[in-house]
Amino acid sequence: MNRTKHIVKLLVFGVLAGILLLVGAGKDLSLGKGLSLSWAGVGRILLVIFAVLAVEHLLLLLLSLINSENHRIRTVKTLSANLIRYVTVIVIIICVLSLLNVDMPTILAGLGVIALIIGFGAESLITDVVTGFFILMDNQYNVGDIIEVGGFRGTVSEIGIRTTSLTDTGGNVKIINNSDMKNILNRSDHSSKAVTDFSIPYETDLIKLEQKIPGLMTEIFQAHPEVFKSEPKYLGVQSLGSSSVDLRFVAEVGESDIYSGARILNHDLFVGFRSLGVECPFPQVDVHSK
Repeated sequence: MNRTKHIVKLLVFGVLAGILLLVGAGKDLSLGKGLSLSWAGVGRILLVIFAVLAVEHLLLLLLSLINSENHRIRTVKTLSANLIRYVTVIVIIICVLSLLNVDMPTILAGLGVIALIIGFGAESLITDVVTGFFILMDNQYNVGDIIEVGGFRGTVSEIGIRTTSLTDTGGNVKIINNSDMKNILNRSDHSSKAVTDFSIPYETDLIKLEQKIPGLMTEIFQAHPEVFKSEPKYLGVQSLGSSSVDLRFVAEVGESDIYSGARILNHDLFVGFRSLGVECPFPQVDVHSK
């Protein structure tokens, strides 16, 4: 979808730039002291704008052709797209001012003043940019990594100059300023554990059941090798409930499968235990009468 969008915009801006090449000179317009503009000048300004936008979308199109599962490459790709957009705006501003006969020293001085104002008035902006730079240099996380920050767990969908976007399993997107990315837990480089507790009735012969559990674990692993990295393990009796004995199971999975792994484990344990003659327990109440 993004690739198609860039192609369409590239063609539109390219065609507009080509048409504006045919614009002829016209009467000069006075825009104030030291500034003059003709209809041809208007055409040149529009030509520059469309040409720069065409180059922008050409570069974005070339970036979209880079398909890689490597998280570092995807990070550089998204950051490059952000930089291209910022540079495009700056180049258009400088070119337009130049076509308006504003001296380049004046432009550079103006940019210096603007940078100074931003430095005093937008301290948090500078902090976000600097922090983002060090996040990338230190390789703390990349696009596609699953991280947890401030209690929010999600996949890094975009790293920008100022912000980082996280997407959770429900599709919710949280945008966090880079300066607020503190105490990050990056789970992508490590295996995770899908943990589930399964309850059985007190009437179950636990000793006999435990002898059959290893075979059930092997069957579950063989049925889902794309989810489980090794055979799920039976850890033992986790607790003694009011109406059931709770058994704990754990399986090694990738971080992206931590929830689906637990659901699969619950499903297969239920089906497997039922095939072994073990039913789910129900709340029981003993009534004593005198």
